[in-house]
Amino acid sequence: MSTKVTSNSSGEPARSGEPGQSGEAAQEPAAPVASPAAAPVTAVAAPPSDRMSRESVTVIVTLLVATFVVILNETIMNVALQRLMVDLRVDAPTVQWLSTGFMLTMAVVIPTTGFILQRLSTRSAFLLAMGLFAGGTALAAAAPGFEILLLARIVQAGGTAIMLPLLMTTILTLVPLARRGAVMGNVSIAISVAPAMGPTVSGFILQHFSWRFMFIFVLPIALAALAIGARFLTNVGETGKSRLDFLSVVLTVPAFGGLVYGLSQIGGGHGGSSGPSTLAVVALVVGVAGLAAFTFRQLRLQKSEAPLLDLRAFNFRMFTVSVLLMVVSMVALFGAVILLPLYLQEIRGLQSLETGLALLPGGLAMGLLGPVIGRLFDKVGPLPLTVTGSSLMVLTLWQFAMLDAGTPVWWIVTLHVGLSFGLALLFTPAFTTGLNPLPPHLYSHGSAIMSTLQQVAGAAGTALLVSIFALVSAGSGLVAGMNAAFLTATVIAVAAVVLSTMMRKTAGAEGAPAAH
Repeated sequence: MSTKVTSNSSGEPARSGEPGQSGEAAQEPAAPVASPAAAPVTAVAAPPSDRMSRESVTVIVTLLVATFVVILNETIMNVALQRLMVDLRVDAPTVQWLSTGFMLTMAVVIPTTGFILQRLSTRSAFLLAMGLFAGGTALAAAAPGFEILLLARIVQAGGTAIMLPLLMTTILTLVPLARRGAVMGNVSIAISVAPAMGPTVSGFILQHFSWRFMFIFVLPIALAALAIGARFLTNVGETGKSRLDFLSVVLTVPAFGGLVYGLSQIGGGHGGSSGPSTLAVVALVVGVAGLAAFTFRQLRLQKSEAPLLDLRAFNFRMFTVSVLLMVVSMVALFGAVILLPLYLQEIRGLQSLETGLALLPGGLAMGLLGPVIGRLFDKVGPLPLTVTGSSLMVLTLWQFAMLDAGTPVWWIVTLHVGLSFGLALLFTPAFTTGLNPLPPHLYSHGSAIMSTLQQVAGAAGTALLVSIFALVSAGSGLVAGMNAAFLTATVIAVAAVVLSTMMRKTAGAEGAPAAH
């Protein structure tokens, strides 16, 4: 099914009877224009040619570098927890809050970025995001104890949560439709290579320096990105006057915070043979109830004023299909991110740095192939790419389910590169196909929805697969637990093949013709 969205001279979707509408009515329902009391950002339409101005390139490159830094920081902490337990004299459940607190803050802040990016200019949003991140990084480097370090991680997470939606929204606003795939492919460098480099970089630092150097290493890069952005970044679009609904903000805490916390508690090793803890179950129940209340509140606000997170993006079929495809793919990705280090360290006896180096080629392959896949997307559309990628994902996960204690490490690295290649074929087309048909006033909301659901899907994938691993391992050994977890990921990945066959190239708000 193709998506046809036409636009009038102002760049907004043309309604029936307006000048600028031609051909058949759009097959996807156009999102209603917000009322004057809740005026959205008026996005600057991309130039009609396929070339981008030097100013646009500067803005996107600045945001891309900043996004790379903040995502690198997100994963750099994972292999350091053991060292921090000793240095800070805290136990395992306490030190885990350095990761859990970061993830919870992300889950609560990201749903608000749709509003933030409409109220603040590009420059202001960037300075807020990188100011929080750089300030949190400096505080972490100087933290005298665990409590201050946890606070610093929360401040860092607040800045991180704003960066990816800001990057996505800016790309949609500045990049001509014909080049969006290629530019979105460059985004995969940040979202794929940075997490892959995190464990390797932190493993090297911890082998030679104090844990503080994880933050000392990141701080100059963050400050440089902040300085460059403050000097060269220009505003994209105009700020809107939509009002902040405080009840919606309050509901994000139990809704997304409860879901992510409950899932992370299960996935953090609480899902053994005795089942999930009572706290995890309560958090999940609160999360589901909070999510229902949050959704109802947004649907109600859509009738009278701008909601915190505009769910009308789901009126576009390709957005919905792309989001579902990304959710399934994130489960598979976290299967590799979480389970493979467990296998390499607990079954094969590799050290942290060796494990990071073994997983690095896959992450580099995913990121470096992104721009190539983006250009292919611009030429052939999403269908051949996503079908190939999802099939490759199923095949490699099935091979991971066949691992035993004697599987050569080179074969594991090869499979991981294959899985990364499959995921690269999925992520760039899913991002671009999902966001392309949205009208300008839904850009920031669509980006926020995608980023929020990535966090929830990642937590859900971790919880499910680690719980299965723990349950089966308790009775049948580590290898059997690993096989069962990867087999589950394989079955889930089959859904991605089905969703991939539904992908179609979408027109953008510029009114470019839909490709069939």
